[in-house]
Amino acid sequence: MGMETIPRTTVFDAGSLDYDGSQIKPLWAFQTLGVQGDSIVYFTGKMSVSRDALVDLEDLREATVSVPISSELVLHFIVEHFDDPSLRLAYHRQRILVAAAKKEVTKAAKTHVERDASDLYFKGRKLSVSVATASASSAKIHLGLNITAEGVPEGVEAVGLSELGIKDVSALATSIAKSYAREIAEIEDDLTKTRVF
Repeated sequence: MGMETIPRTTVFDAGSLDYDGSQIKPLWAFQTLGVQGDSIVYFTGKMSVSRDALVDLEDLREATVSVPISSELVLHFIVEHFDDPSLRLAYHRQRILVAAAKKEVTKAAKTHVERDASDLYFKGRKLSVSVATASASSAKIHLGLNITAEGVPEGVEAVGLSELGIKDVSALATSIAKSYAREIAEIEDDLTKTRVF
């Protein structure tokens, strides 16, 4: 008899897709891509999130245009977990994802990228957008990393991965997704080997 280890989080490359905010809804990966269970899905494409699709109410309150979140080319990550559909846990996991992205972008760009809460910056210019939310069935995270700084809303000082010298976006996406999945798996492993009192 042998032992088979089943990955807890499916890592899935969805290729090229545009992000409009609907992907943050529960079960999007299963309904659209056939990816069932805990997953981190990544893809590249345009981002255009209208006021009606905003999840972050602070963004909605501050929005003065009909499409307040946009960019011409973005590397997107959509995470979904079903173990505990808690908004608090979703935001904790969002920070793990953003920290993994910071580590892998810094390594690929060979330059320092700063993290402030759930956002990444390079020399004060914004590299990322991110949000977490929860439903009755799952918790979701979206992280977007600008590939170029084109098409961002007026007044936003943005930077793209291309300006950091990152040419192989696919390799970066894979490393970020696997790094996140590994972190989550290691936490689960720690939970099953720790004596509690």
